[in-house]
Amino acid sequence: MGGRGVGPSRRSVLRGVGYGAMGLASANFLAACGTSGTKQSADTCESKDISDTEKKLVFSNWPLYIDEKGKRLPTLEDFEKQSGIDVTYNTDVNDNNQFFAKVRNQLGACESIDRDIIVLTDWMAARMIGLGWIQELDMSEMPNVEANMVDSLRSPSWDSERKHSVPWQSGLTGIAYNSKYTGEISSWEELCTRADLKGKVSMLSEMGDTMGFFLKTTGADPEDFTEDEWATALDRLKEVVDSGQVRRFTGNDYTGPLNKGDLVAAEAWSGDVIIMQYDNPDIKFVVPDEGVSLWSDNMMVPNKADHRANAMKLMDYYYDPEIAARLAAWVNYICPVQGAEEEMAKIDDSLVGNPLIFPTQDDLSTAFQFANLDTKVREQYDKEFNQVIGA
Repeated sequence: MGGRGVGPSRRSVLRGVGYGAMGLASANFLAACGTSGTKQSADTCESKDISDTEKKLVFSNWPLYIDEKGKRLPTLEDFEKQSGIDVTYNTDVNDNNQFFAKVRNQLGACESIDRDIIVLTDWMAARMIGLGWIQELDMSEMPNVEANMVDSLRSPSWDSERKHSVPWQSGLTGIAYNSKYTGEISSWEELCTRADLKGKVSMLSEMGDTMGFFLKTTGADPEDFTEDEWATALDRLKEVVDSGQVRRFTGNDYTGPLNKGDLVAAEAWSGDVIIMQYDNPDIKFVVPDEGVSLWSDNMMVPNKADHRANAMKLMDYYYDPEIAARLAAWVNYICPVQGAEEEMAKIDDSLVGNPLIFPTQDDLSTAFQFANLDTKVREQYDKEFNQVIGA
């Protein structure tokens, strides 16, 4: 079909609400949250499933994270028609920690949160699974998921057999720069040290994103590091902050200043960059020499959700390659579904081969994730990180 397909529709919505309103992480809130939560298990917190008698489910997701046409959600409406299941779709996940604070008392007490699917980023998904707050899934009831999930996402350390989670979309964290105002930036070290970039750089207020790169540049493994290695990386961050190299730490509200040239480079999320590139071809995305951070937002069924089977039907529906392509064409993040790129050729051929939506194994050869930390350790590291960045 050619053209830009439905991708610019999301771009237009983002422009309307302002990129800054979409910030995925609030450093101030990270510092404020600190309750570990009460552990549960399948034995201590039993859940029932009434999907056979109630054809409905409640789905909580991030804003602008599904295909939209006005007030319509086409792929979701097609699922309702096909399955006979009525879906209440909420966009009430604006920040991982904020959502955790909203539901932790109920889940910790084995009470319903009135949601059947929640979508959270890897590290928070790991936290909730570790607390025993998430129901186990049955892969035999999700043949599309079992057959079509991309290999790179099949076995995360925190849910190695994907018994509790199914990726909704994935993304990369790397470097974006405005080529109108600066030459190519090839590494994180350059971002931190180049004199011509001083005071014109932003980094992310998501601790795992930013500290993953500082761990890399100080010789540690972001997926498995010691307290001493953490301290060394944190000291390096402080040096960079004190030098004046970084203008600010942001959610994804770096996009406007980067477009205008007020910032010339930024630690950036891949989906934002694709949206920016529709309007501004000077915006470039770089996989730093040190590697690129790979993350996912994951669908899960919380304890006491009454419609687990209905939820699994929806998860499986979105792993049909044709449906996955329709979704990816709108949200512009990495599609977790094998076969979707072939289907994308029928929807928006400009996105076929885009490594920010359909990365190859070579593209991901340097990808890393941030360690799955104990809850108390994570809270301590969040606090130390926020102190350094001035949050």
